[in-house]
Amino acid sequence: MSRRFACCLALLALSTAGCAAADEAASANGFRYLNPSNLSKPTGYTHVVEVPSGARTLYLSGQIALDAQGRLVGAGDFGRQAEQVFANIDAALKAAGASFANVVRIDRYVTDMSQLTALRAARDKYIDTKHPPASTLVEVSRLAREGLLLEVEATAVVPR
Repeated sequence: MSRRFACCLALLALSTAGCAAADEAASANGFRYLNPSNLSKPTGYTHVVEVPSGARTLYLSGQIALDAQGRLVGAGDFGRQAEQVFANIDAALKAAGASFANVVRIDRYVTDMSQLTALRAARDKYIDTKHPPASTLVEVSRLAREGLLLEVEATAVVPR
């Protein structure tokens, strides 16, 4: 092996050292979804979502289970509240010229972690389950208003 070839191999090895392989997929909107092999396999979310440069970013405030008139929907019913929350996110996205296809991150705050099945059922009606957004799920003791069982905020990116 020539000395030059050996140097090239050494440089290649150094440049890839510490880089874990990743399960990578691209979506129709140009986002790149990455799940590095040295992280746990995610269920229902993606570890890293990369967006194209020059895109417009939307930050949605936490949505709760209120209808357009400000009335609580689904008092005591986590599933109904989750449906309302995701319908509210959908309405907010549409108002900004976006859709759930543009959502790259969802943060969820729940008062009862045992309700994940109902939460996922509502969420999965809206998100691309093959390319789920990055997300966080936190159980909290209480939300801003009496009777609320969850709050969900979202970040969306709209390519220009």
